[in-house]
Parts: sequence; structure tokens; C-alpha cells
Amino acid sequence: MAKFGQADQLRNLGRIDIYYKRVSCDHKQNIMFKVERGSNPHFLAIAIEAQNGDGDLSLVEIKHTNSNEWLHMQQMFGATWSINIYPDTQIPPFSIRLTSQNKHQVQADNVIPINWQAREIYYSNVNFSP
Repeated sequence: MAKFGQADQLRNLGRIDIYYKRVSCDHKQNIMFKVERGSNPHFLAIAIEAQNGDGDLSLVEIKHTNSNEWLHMQQMFGATWSINIYPDTQIPPFSIRLTSQNKHQVQADNVIPINWQAREIYYSNVNFSP
């Protein structure tokens, strides 16, 4: 951070190259799914937390009870994914399947319960290998 009164001097230095290095995460717990504020019976948004590995998901899918069909969720931003729900036919509990960029998959069966609520966190029993 700039010291007080040095902003102009720092701006005149020009461009500074910044290098990033991606590192794998090794959480000591399983993946958590936080149902985001604004979720309701017709719209579900989840933030995926405590995911091992490099953090790059290529696909998040959801399946409702009594269904064999996996539906693609849309990435809203960062680790938050969403889908429109038809509550008359897409009935919880919901299972969620995550696919990483390197094609590894984990599946959290029935992780979003029947009586799910916005702003709640639901804990799975799965995670990617670190």
C-alpha cells in the first residue's frame, strides 16, 4: 500500500508486472454447499466451498429426487453456480456432481435436503483428492 502523499509518484512509475501461481488446496474437510441469498423454490444458487485440488470446475450438475437426469448449472461468478427450478417436477433432495478441469468427478448425493433454506450451508461427504 502506498504511503500517504506518494500516490502521484507511484502512479508515474508505470506498469508493474505481477505473477500469480496457482496452488492446490488441501482442505481437511469435505465440500460444503452454501445456498445463496435470493434462492427460492424457483431458483437455486450455491457457493461451493472447501474444494480440494486446483479449484477449477468445468461443470456443476444437479439431479432431483427420482430422476436419472443430470442438469447443468450455470456459473454465476467465482464458485457460485445457479439453476432455475420447476418445483412441481424437480423435487428435493438434490444431488450435486462436480467435474474438475482435468475431468475428475465427485458426487454429493442428496446433499441439498427437502427443506433447504437460503443462507444455509449443507455438508457433503465427498471431496477431490488433494
